[in-house]
Amino acid sequence: MCTVISFATKDHYFGRNLDLDFSYNESVTVTPRNFVFPMRAREDLTTHYALIGMATVLGGFPLYYDATNEKGLSMAGLNFPGNCHFFDLQEGKDNVTSFEFIPYILSTCETVAQAREKLENISIYNEPFSKEMPNATLHWMISDKNESIVVESMKDGLHVYDNPVGVMTNNPPFNYMMFALNDYASLSPKQPENTFGTPLELYSRGMGGLGLPGDLSSKSRFIKCVYTKLNSLCGDSENESVNQFFKILGSVEQQKGLCEVKPGAYEYTIYSSCCNVEKGIYYYTTYNNSRIHGIDLHDHDLDGKELTSYPLVTEEPFAIDSRK
Repeated sequence: MCTVISFATKDHYFGRNLDLDFSYNESVTVTPRNFVFPMRAREDLTTHYALIGMATVLGGFPLYYDATNEKGLSMAGLNFPGNCHFFDLQEGKDNVTSFEFIPYILSTCETVAQAREKLENISIYNEPFSKEMPNATLHWMISDKNESIVVESMKDGLHVYDNPVGVMTNNPPFNYMMFALNDYASLSPKQPENTFGTPLELYSRGMGGLGLPGDLSSKSRFIKCVYTKLNSLCGDSENESVNQFFKILGSVEQQKGLCEVKPGAYEYTIYSSCCNVEKGIYYYTTYNNSRIHGIDLHDHDLDGKELTSYPLVTEEPFAIDSRK
């Protein structure tokens, strides 16, 4: 399970937690404009916008988990089991597989508005990447600096939802998640007002947040992350903005041992990412390395043809100060 957010200070930021029980050897991957994306049911993408994001590269193809293009449009795919449904080839539709969906949208669109237009004729085609790599059950959030949408392919078709809170997790479908916020409308960073008509003592700070979920379920992470993000206070500098972004994601990160997926296997936050979508700088941390690393899209030859991948720095020694 995972969490994705968009966030704005002076600049705009997009990123996510990847919560799984094992790694697919993901790396920060830059795709230049002239890299050829081979497509299964439509013409190949031979020239397109440059991308940066987290991907597993298999057979020379970047399987992006989340990415941002050079125009600032961002997209992430999150697990959506049970509700996700992909389709056989649909005549008259733009048939795009789930693993092609992020590259296709980010290669060809500059804004969410342009993505909406393409989505009107898209069908998510049910073909796996390979026999060894079956389709992941996904839904997606797409964001630019002005708005966010959620895209869910279900048995009754492709659903596109406005996302005014700029947060997405997993199940249930997004419209149910948004409705669930009604149950928490009274939460506040302020101390609660005593309405009992008898003297009461507020014995702790933070009691305006009583009832805020703290478990790791998708719905609870959605509620907590929305509350944290929308009440977050942050300065406009890059350091303040990026650090606050990771703090927001940290409010719903998963620690090893708390979410068992099978005997002896536990889901945890493998990495967290944050991309400054205007500068094209992709930052990340990993479970065993909280130091923030950054890679700049514009440090690369964006007119090239070859992928550039950066293995994650997953371990770093502590900086221990000594008086000796």
